Parts: sequence; C-alpha cells; structure tokens
Amino acid sequence: MAIKLILTDIDGTILPYGKKTVTSRCVDAFHAAMDAGILVGPASGRFYPWIPEFFGGDASCCATAIATNGSQVYLEGKGALQKEVDSACVQRAMEVLSNVASTGLLLFEGETPYLVQGSRDDLLVCFPRYGETCIERDDVPSAGITKANVFIRGDVERTREVVALLNREVDGLDFDVPQAQFSNVMPAGWNKGAALAWLLEQLGIGRDEAVVFGDAGNDLEMFSTVEHSVAVAGALPEARDAARWHIGAVEDDAVPAAIEALAAGDWPFTR
Repeated sequence: MAIKLILTDIDGTILPYGKKTVTSRCVDAFHAAMDAGILVGPASGRFYPWIPEFFGGDASCCATAIATNGSQVYLEGKGALQKEVDSACVQRAMEVLSNVASTGLLLFEGETPYLVQGSRDDLLVCFPRYGETCIERDDVPSAGITKANVFIRGDVERTREVVALLNREVDGLDFDVPQAQFSNVMPAGWNKGAALAWLLEQLGIGRDEAVVFGDAGNDLEMFSTVEHSVAVAGALPEARDAARWHIGAVEDDAVPAAIEALAAGDWPFTR
C-alpha cells in the first residue's frame, strides 16, 4: 500500500504531557519517511511558530504541517492557508463564559497570549505556561485573530459540558475538547479535518494514501477525513472509538515505530 502523507498530533501522541521535545527516534522516523518520499508532519492545535522547538529546532520536521487546529496549513515550510476567527463571535463567547464559573478565554496576537476573559488564577491551574506569560487586556481585536482558546477549570466531563454550551450558544465558531480544562476555538466548520481535506486536494493525494495519528477530541474530524486513522493507547474514548487502527503509548514511541515501518514499505497496523 503506497502511503504518500503522514500527519500526527503532537501533545499526547508523539510528545508525552510534561515533556518539551519529542525523542530523537521520532525525529529520525520523520526523516526516514521523508527519505522514502513520504510527506510527514504535525497536525496540532499549537501555533505554527512554536512547533519547531518540539523537534529540537529541526524545521524540516514541520515543513508540512497543519497548525492552530487547522487554521494554519504549511507546505514546504511556507504558509499555504490561514483562517481567522470573527471578533464579534469571540465577544459572544466571552459573554457566555462570563456566566460560567472558573472559565475564561485567551487570544493570541503573534506568539503573545492575551487574557480577555476570566482570571489568571484559574488559567494558572489550567495552563501554567500561559498563566505565567499572558497579558491581561479588555478589548478584542477587530481582525487578525488566528488562535484563541477557552480554559475551563475542572475535569474532562466539565470541559465537555462547557464546550457543549458554547457550541449551542455561539454562532460562527466551533469549540472542541483536546484535553481536560482546554478547548480550541475555530471558525465554524473549520478544523483539522477540513484543513486535511484541503491539503489532500492541493497535493493530489487520495484519502486512502494518508495516515493520521491522534489521541483527543480535536482529532476526530481528521480521523473521519482519511481511511487510515490511528489512535495511541490512552487516547480519549471518543478518539479511540473513532480510529480505525490502534497502537501503543506515546511514552513507548509507538508513533515513531509505525512511521519507521511505513517508511520501510511495511504495514504496521493490525487492529
């Protein structure tokens, strides 16, 4: 079976939570795929400028990439597509969250996080890095918002409840559940799956010629876009159930092992 494109989520899929870089084996596996003529890269909720550091600064590992949950697509290291969220819709989301305890909203201009709704104390619990580095502001930019995130203090069930509320009450935006306490904000109808479909069309690659790896709710649309979706062990139940194939854990470099096999022309999936 000829595979022409491999995309993988980062956090919880090739990067264990709490780690700052992927393993050297992961970087080597990406290069093995590239050497075999396969396009390979991340499909992440992370903002694109942050991604190379996860590969030890090796930008070739993200020359092909879906970033910011689909709002950024890169080919040959250059931006090929960028989507923005509507500021009026963001303001409506802020109104909804203002009535929900221990929640808030972050916007990004470039790489700078701005806290526009909620408390820094709650953000520090949900995402310490952003809580330490964000700048508080009262206004919402009228345009140019590529990345936005909701934070929700609590477990994954509470995260799902608040995300469901936002999806009911806010038109023009979609919200997902990549992990407990955190949600990506996207233009309605746009996500990793929509970006992947666009990328496949641009490249002339069939949906049976791509393999995608993931572990969370923001991977579901990507899983449904191609024939070969793969969940790592420990994935959220919705991702596990949606995936066609299942492999080992991120801590065991299960994705790099699968990529090595694909690069060698082997088929590593049996269940």
